This record gives sequence, structure tokens and C-alpha cells, in this order.
Amino acid sequence: MQLFQNQQIKIYNSLSGKKEDFKPINDGYVGMYVCGPTVYSNVHLGNVRTFMSFDMVFRYLKHLGYKVRYVRNITDAGHLENDADVGEDRIAKKARLEEIEPMEVVQRYTVDFHNILNTFNFLPPSIEPTATGHIIEQIELIKTIIDNGFAYEVNGSVYFDVHKFDETNDYGKLSKRKLEDLIHNTRELDGQSDKKNPQDFALWKKAEPQHIMRWPSPWSDGFPGWHLECTAMSTKYLGEQFDIHGGGMDLKFPHHECEIAQNEAAKGKTPVNYWMHANMLIMNGKKMAKSTGNFILPTQIFSGENEHITKAFSPSVARFFMLQAHYRSILDFTNNGLLASEKGFNRLMDAVNDLDNLKASTTTSFDLMEWKQKCYDAMNDDFNSPILIANLFEAVKHINQVKEGTTTISSEDLIALKETMHTFVYDILGLKDTSNEGVGTDKLSSAVDLLIKLRQEARANKDFALSDKIRDELANVGIQLNDGKEGTSFTLN
Repeated sequence: MQLFQNQQIKIYNSLSGKKEDFKPINDGYVGMYVCGPTVYSNVHLGNVRTFMSFDMVFRYLKHLGYKVRYVRNITDAGHLENDADVGEDRIAKKARLEEIEPMEVVQRYTVDFHNILNTFNFLPPSIEPTATGHIIEQIELIKTIIDNGFAYEVNGSVYFDVHKFDETNDYGKLSKRKLEDLIHNTRELDGQSDKKNPQDFALWKKAEPQHIMRWPSPWSDGFPGWHLECTAMSTKYLGEQFDIHGGGMDLKFPHHECEIAQNEAAKGKTPVNYWMHANMLIMNGKKMAKSTGNFILPTQIFSGENEHITKAFSPSVARFFMLQAHYRSILDFTNNGLLASEKGFNRLMDAVNDLDNLKASTTTSFDLMEWKQKCYDAMNDDFNSPILIANLFEAVKHINQVKEGTTTISSEDLIALKETMHTFVYDILGLKDTSNEGVGTDKLSSAVDLLIKLRQEARANKDFALSDKIRDELANVGIQLNDGKEGTSFTLN
């Protein structure tokens, strides 16, 4: 018997606006699609938070015994600036600015994306398709939508007819927007657009002469619309109807709304049973943005080289920090929050490691089974990681009490407790024990700090030969001293 047969998950469904019992289409199997990155820049920390949420969902479903097919795409074409139907392709623009091929941009930032997610200990998805690898499927999907009367071609571009679709369907049901309101709040077309109505969106765009990324189609040499790719890839690998579709809250409209419309127009079916949306990440109470300087890259968290944090934090501490907030809540990224999470993470890891050395007794003064079910109940309640973590710290308290000799645990329960803690800490939350990772670095820092002090003393004594020798010998082994107004620091080359 698989665990999922005894554990009923409830998922907050953005489509219905309430928590619903999770019942997969095929018993024991789960199809899950998550919108991946547009690979034209380094992965944003907010994107990492979204993908981390679904990594946790993926891990929990697998733990329960479901056979999960997790599809997360790579957008390597068709995503125009401002998420609109006009302007440059984001990847092509980056290629033009850097004077390289668009696929060089794609390769560079796809590698960066994978490296960052690996550093955060993400599990790879089952399938990771690309938009450019599915041009044929997208063209065939457009043909079907045109044949069904929900799209039209103008001057080599093809647009989805939102007004025609809304006559028989409900455009806006995911985002809870009404077409009449969208019409009221949209400016009239200026006469230069090929669209019938401002609300229509591109399925295929005719490429301008300078547009590098282009493919032949029945309508023109061009490229697919951004919304179309996810519809083509999700249904190819998961079927016309599948269980879970996830992404960031910012994708709910128009991207996911358009996905629903495309599917219903082509297949006559609502494609997804459970829509899940992770909330945004802010920093120091404000929107994270490069333009304002309120911004940090994931690598800067690990190096500590950013004015918003006072020290470097390990990937597991940063992961623990993010999972302390529910995926549907706004998460405020702050230095104090990271410092507090680091203390909590270290307490948790110390307790897990102490399990190996606890002295067992004949009895247990702790209802282990009740506590274990509370951990499952937290995850079953829309993947409530903060409640799960609170329950884990209940066990930490008990572990410490056993260690101090103020309470007891039987040998059988000790084995069960160790197994359960490992399952939730490592397998489901995806944390890693980093207690020994920084030992060598800490020792190196202490040794270099000592040499810096000796160099300062040599300089004070006007022994510049010794001062220079310390600097040069360190440089020879890849340690660069940096003298500044606030003293001397070092970097590793």
C-alpha cells in the first residue's frame, strides 16, 4: 500500500479560489507542468523561490508513492518585451546588445539556471522541453485553433480571437477578470495593429527582416507567441487534461489565462484540474528590482558580496529561509530574516545529528505517531512548509530533552524518529547538512586574518620587505589581499 492511499492532500486551486481534495486523473499517477524561465539573463531570486516551491511539491508527491511526470519548460524564443505582442524578443535583444548569436545567450543562461538550481539542491524535472524544439507542435496547434474558428491571420501573423472565444467560453475565469472590464480598461487600437481587438493575443508573429529567430510556417517566416509554447508542450507530454499546472502569481494573467483559452479552443476541454501559483518575493519590504538597486542574485547570497546582507549564507540556509514561508504568501527577503534562519537551521541540523548518539530507554515520553501524522497533516494542507517546520522543531525540543536526560525514548521509537526526521528534512524539504562544509573555509579565513595582522605589524615597524613578502606569497597561492580605507580584506583567485 502506497502512502498516498492514507494521506489526503488538499490543494488551493486558483481556478476555484478554494482548497480542494487532490484526486489525480489516473490513480497513482500525477502530471505536473510548471512554467520555466526565459533564458536571457541570470535567474532571478523570485524565480528560484517559485521553482523551489514546486520542487517541494514534486518531492512530497514522490514520497507519497505517486509516479510523477514533472514537466518544466525552457523558453528560448517568442517571449517579447513587456510580455506583449510588440517589441523585440528578449533573447534576440540580449544577443544584439552582446553581439553574439541568440542560441549563445540561451546556452549561457540555461547553464546558469541549472547551476543555481543544483546549488539549491533541486531535483531535476522528468522532462525539460524547449520552445524551439516544439515549433512543429505549435504550428499544428495554431492550425486547429484556426479551423475551430477562434483565430485569424492578418499579414502573416495569427491572432487568437478573444471576443469570439468568450461568446461560448469564459475568458478570464482563472484571473477572475471579465472581458467587459478588460475592454473598458484597454485603449483603442491606433490603426497600426493587425489585431481586430486589443484583447486578442498572438499565436504566430511574422518576423521583421531584422528578426534573427524565425521559422517557416503556412502564414509566414516568423515565431510562435509566448503563451502558445506552454500549451503545446504541456499537452504533448501530459495529455489534453492533466493534474497540476504551476507558476508564479505574475503569470496568472495573461499567460495562464491564455493557456486555458488556447486549450479549450483547440481541444474543447479545460486542460488543468488544479492551478497553483506561488507568491512573489520582495526585499526589505519593497519590490526587488535592478533599476532601484533593491536586488540580489542567488550567487551573491553564497558569496556575501552584496550591500543588503552582512555575510555569506549557505544554499541550504537560504532554502530553509524560503520554505519558512508558505508558497502562497509574500516572502520578504531580509538580512535579519536570513540570520534568524541560519540559527534555526543550525539548531535543526544539530538535533538531527544528535539522533545518532541519543541513549535509548525502555519507554517513550512522547507520542511519536501523533507527531509524525502532524508532519503529514501540514504537508497535506496545501503543502504548508512553515507548519511542517514548526512540527520539526517540536521534535528538536524532545531530542534535546532526551540528550539532557529529562525525558526518554525507546530504541524502536528512536529508529522511527530518525527515519521520519531524515525523510522530512532531507527528502521533502530538500535541505542538506552543511555543518562540515564551512570548516575548511573558516580555518582558511582565520589563518589569512592572522597573516594580515602580522603584515600590519610589519608595516607599522617599517619592515616593508616582510610586509611585501606576506602579500606576494599569499598571491602566489591564489589569495589576493585588498587594502582599503576600512582595512585589509582578501579574495580567492
